[in-house]
Amino acid sequence: MTDHTVKAYDKELEQIGLKIAEMGGIAEKMLVDAMEALSTMNTALAERTVTNDPKLDLLQREIEDSAILTIARRQPVAGDLREIVGAIRTASDLERVGDLAKNIAKRAIKVISDSRVPRATIGLKHMSDLAARQLKDVLDAYSARDAAAAKAVWLRDSEIDALEDSVFRDLLTFMMEDPRNITYCTHLLFCSKNIERIGDHTTNIAETIHYLVTGESLPIERPRPPR
Repeated sequence: MTDHTVKAYDKELEQIGLKIAEMGGIAEKMLVDAMEALSTMNTALAERTVTNDPKLDLLQREIEDSAILTIARRQPVAGDLREIVGAIRTASDLERVGDLAKNIAKRAIKVISDSRVPRATIGLKHMSDLAARQLKDVLDAYSARDAAAAKAVWLRDSEIDALEDSVFRDLLTFMMEDPRNITYCTHLLFCSKNIERIGDHTTNIAETIHYLVTGESLPIERPRPPR
């Protein structure tokens, strides 16, 4: 490629990278705001979180369109092709994170008027904080193209899974204590599953980063933590 073509190609990749970063920032904020709305019974914040989701959808489409055009025009191979495919995969995972955060916000709107057991959200808040930290770490790893940091996030996914089990037991206890808690706690169970799925999407991004940087896939099964 000529020097001009190389510069144009680098500019295209830079623009895609900037949109990935913008998506990451929106997804992070949506997760934090959704959980804050649920734990503080803030309907206005929950509604604002829901309205942010179309921004992620639009950015994802723009990234996919740009990536496809770049592949068609430049016909990249090896690391350059992995870079573009990685951007498409990462954008898809971030869009799903936004959808899941939106779902939590929608649940918050439904249960705020029936918040019977305020302490029931404590475990969820812990889960959400952990998922938000993993999302931030994996986005930092993507920005730095740091395969080791991405693998560290991938290995930490079991922490969220363990917390989900704990939250399930706590919510079940609240339901058994008073049947009037059943509807409220059922909504929280769905929120817990949404947070667990957000954790899964951060590990998907971690796998994408590792492949992008090294050209190798991480194992299908993660090492089990010691009991």
